[in-house]
Amino acid sequence: MNDKLITLIGGGGFLGRYIAQALLEQGARVRIAQRDPKSALFLKPLGGLGQMQFVAADVRKPESIARAIQGSDGVVNLVAILKGDFQAFQVDGARHVAEAAAAAGVGALVHVSAIGADSASISAYGRSKGDGEAAVRAAFPGTTIVRPSIVFGREDQFVNRFAAMIASAPVMPVVRGVTKFQPVYVGDVAKAVVAALAAPEQFGGETYELGGPDIVSMRALIDWIAAQTGQKPMIIDLPDGISAMIAALGFLPGAPITSDQWKMLQSDNVVAPGAAGLAAFGIAPTPMATVAPGWLVQYRRNGRFTPAAA
Repeated sequence: MNDKLITLIGGGGFLGRYIAQALLEQGARVRIAQRDPKSALFLKPLGGLGQMQFVAADVRKPESIARAIQGSDGVVNLVAILKGDFQAFQVDGARHVAEAAAAAGVGALVHVSAIGADSASISAYGRSKGDGEAAVRAAFPGTTIVRPSIVFGREDQFVNRFAAMIASAPVMPVVRGVTKFQPVYVGDVAKAVVAALAAPEQFGGETYELGGPDIVSMRALIDWIAAQTGQKPMIIDLPDGISAMIAALGFLPGAPITSDQWKMLQSDNVVAPGAAGLAAFGIAPTPMATVAPGWLVQYRRNGRFTPAAA
């Protein structure tokens, strides 16, 4: 990857910063393209002089994406939303990126999708992810598609959100406690993306489902986070009927939840049997228990001086 120019569409986000760091460590030049490039300037110290660029781009505006991609050796599309106009961002936007990459003669394109992407999904999010994959494949057949499960890391909005809820309330309601996840470490996903960029002849045109070494239910995950943060809230599994009503209102105490997100929770978020994953990239998945306690300590009542619950 030395001296290659890689454009990260939406590169200032959670996953993008890890991909950027991995690329910089290999000597690549990195261009961060997003609607507000100023919000990504915190990444600048990671690179050497002239190793990073920041440009404004919006996947809803094809001309801005074409300008951002110009001269790139590789492109990664990281743009995703959990609510809002899925069609504009995750279908049309994904198509715009792939079409621009094809027109510019880019050597490698990686599209970050998600486990559960399916044009026949009951959730609008899942359908848009599936339709987005189809649009990308049509425009750039050699795209490498990666589908992570829930991605965890120091700055994530999943494990941290639940840890904050557990630390701030004596009662912790759990929605769809039986739903299973296969959390994958953000650093491992970043390594897979960089590997795909480096060898499009090997990984191009393929789809990979990325999960960690452990499959855990929502309830078990909540119990584990509570133990790691030394908290002992009353954890209550909400019946599906009540959970569906809460989702219809769009709010769970401490965290919003939409009716579409409720639909997403009806299916497990795990790697499909036989699907190619991290092993195809030579990556050993990182267990959550080996890295998460290092930052979850901030949610303990007395920080590092509070022992984890037994």
